[in-house]
Amino acid sequence: MSVENYKKEVGMMNLEKLIEVREGISQKAFPIAGKELIRRYEQLYTGAVNDVLREFTLLNQALPNHIMPLREYEPIAGFAFCVKSAPNAVVSGEMDFRAKMLDEMHEDAFVVWDTSKDEKATLWGGVMTATAKSKGVKAACIDGGIRDTHQILDADFPVFYKYRSSNGSLGRCLITHYQVPLQVADVTIKPGDIVLGDIDGILIVPRDLAYEVLVRAEEIKENEKKIFGWVKSGDSIKQITEKGGYF
Repeated sequence: MSVENYKKEVGMMNLEKLIEVREGISQKAFPIAGKELIRRYEQLYTGAVNDVLREFTLLNQALPNHIMPLREYEPIAGFAFCVKSAPNAVVSGEMDFRAKMLDEMHEDAFVVWDTSKDEKATLWGGVMTATAKSKGVKAACIDGGIRDTHQILDADFPVFYKYRSSNGSLGRCLITHYQVPLQVADVTIKPGDIVLGDIDGILIVPRDLAYEVLVRAEEIKENEKKIFGWVKSGDSIKQITEKGGYF
């Protein structure tokens, strides 16, 4: 095939569907208020919600297990606020772009930060924590480094992270995008998705399924109360499974 014909063939490729799937950001409204949705997710836990996502054939919704909670947090939920950075020697313009991003952080956001596998810099510290908390942000998940750990702990602000270091970010990395879809390992995160975090890590619930997943997870939680009751009362494994229990 000539170069000319090859260019024609490539030019005829229809990428609209791929772009829609990969870059489309849902604006789906919920049948309940957003705050109520988040409150109800916080009455659940990541294990139950993950099992429901499996029922929906979604097996890749948990962020990598190298991302750990700074404390043994009870469940925290919020709407994904997506940030992407990358290792970079450039400094100019970084502070202005960071300030613009912080201005757009909103109440009930759960920051999810893709560092492009950075292993040197820290992307979250004491000042970021204070700023986020003042804006009503729920929590932050950094697939990378944090610092000023005592300040974060004193602020009682939930943070999930990969490593700690005293290295700052300026001159080491650059924020390149925010409020765009992210890909962390095999998990896609889009702005407005539900992020649920607890002692067992971080889980992403696609916005389009968030209410249906919530209702089903609440059913599972009620079922588990019955199972724990049967176990406590001394029922046998056979009796429990015959009544619809599971282990």
